[in-house]
Amino acid sequence: NELPELQHELTRTLGVAPAKGPICVSLFDSDEQYRHYTQQHFPKVPYRSALFVLENGAPGVYTYRKADLDIDLRHECTHALLHGALPVVPLWLDEGIAKYFEVPAGQRAFDHPYFEDLKWKWSLRLAMVRSIESLEQREDLSQMDGADYRYSWAWVHFMLHGPAPAHNALVEYLACCQRSTPPIKLSARLAQVVPNPTDQMIQHFRHWQR
Repeated sequence: NELPELQHELTRTLGVAPAKGPICVSLFDSDEQYRHYTQQHFPKVPYRSALFVLENGAPGVYTYRKADLDIDLRHECTHALLHGALPVVPLWLDEGIAKYFEVPAGQRAFDHPYFEDLKWKWSLRLAMVRSIESLEQREDLSQMDGADYRYSWAWVHFMLHGPAPAHNALVEYLACCQRSTPPIKLSARLAQVVPNPTDQMIQHFRHWQR
């Protein structure tokens, strides 16, 4: 019931057009069935509890019944909806947007689990933030660690809830992706409209409250 609203939210907040075709979601009854199917059909893909796979241009989501099924479905379906509308999405941005939208709508602004990560809060105090430039260098999931996911989410949160020019830069960047217009990197676009974006992102989280 929630998934159609996920499409509406992507369009409303990011300006992304609806996916051009259907999203096929395959839900298995158990981890055993899921493993058997994915190992047989996607032998080169490392095991994950849920998968988004683009096969011959058709986006598909695969997972199984478990306690956090709703989170996995939102996360992977966000990938599927983005790739169903855009010819390409940078890896870090793809993951950051999916992490943002994986929680229920009422939790996205203030109650994402990453807010409770003490190491994350400590790293902000130490100003040890990974810049967009560093995240843009990630080209494969094997290159991303837990911190990369947190910072990717943080930059997306900043662009959605921080200064209006940052939000506009994200929307304009995704519009270029949608038109297949080779865009300048998002880091460069953001720096043009937001002075010292990394410092502003740190201040965004230091002062973010209900």
